[in-house]
Amino acid sequence: MPTNFAVQPIDATFGAVITGVKLATVDDATLAELRKVWLQYGLLVFPGQFFSNAEQIAFAKRLGPLEFEMSALSNVKEDGTLRLEKDNDDRMKVLKGNMGWHMDSTYMPVQAKGAVFSAEEVPTIGGHTGFCDMRAAYAALDDATKAKVEKLQAYHSLHYSQAKAGHDTKKKADGSYNGYGFHDGPVPLRPLVKVHPETGEKILVIGRHAHNIPGLDKDESERFLQELTDFATGDPRRVYHHDWRPGDAVLWDNRRLMHRATPWDYTQRRIMWHSRLAGDPRSEIALNYEKEAAVA
Repeated sequence: MPTNFAVQPIDATFGAVITGVKLATVDDATLAELRKVWLQYGLLVFPGQFFSNAEQIAFAKRLGPLEFEMSALSNVKEDGTLRLEKDNDDRMKVLKGNMGWHMDSTYMPVQAKGAVFSAEEVPTIGGHTGFCDMRAAYAALDDATKAKVEKLQAYHSLHYSQAKAGHDTKKKADGSYNGYGFHDGPVPLRPLVKVHPETGEKILVIGRHAHNIPGLDKDESERFLQELTDFATGDPRRVYHHDWRPGDAVLWDNRRLMHRATPWDYTQRRIMWHSRLAGDPRSEIALNYEKEAAVA
């Protein structure tokens, strides 16, 4: 156990709270130890970091290449005014869509490795972020279901998941959302079970973006994927919802965990900052992009 920071496991199958370290100035040796703990627990919570945007980006870059440096997940506009729920603009639709369980960027050719996420302002009630351990979910499946899911794949699309939730988005047309994630190429196809490239453990890959399992009709596919999600998230030992405080930061392994936002009173401000770690194409590329990547 490292001696230069404290690790307090969360009461779940994953996750730990880390204290005694300032991420903006962490030295290389301590960061290497933190990375080992991250792979062990999947989610690390760092209270009271109070990152500036530049500090968060710099820290995230030390963990590897970034899919993108910084994105605001907020109901506060650039001019400081609140987005009104009744207006339901494209950014509000994305915020609401994120309340479904998902893994980041499964709808892109290369799935994200993880994320650094921090809180600037939080509402008094709600606005939590939930996480679900998909390693433990796979392990808990009965043998027959394991045998079934290991033979199946599903397509992943943000177009699909937003439309299914009733949050159709105009993409770049009205300028209210930058269009990231609304991928226009072939819809990525991913196995329902993947092997984590660093731990070697099997992970169940599902979530709101997954749909249209080849070999199953549409209704059967949707029903089966929903059953898997309900199973994964149905055991409280596999789920943790973080109750944010200003200055908190988290680091999660997107290859292992699903996550979601929870609703809050939209008349209250919520400003969160997301830096996304790029996945390794050798392990995170979609099945139907592998040949293209090999040519490149």
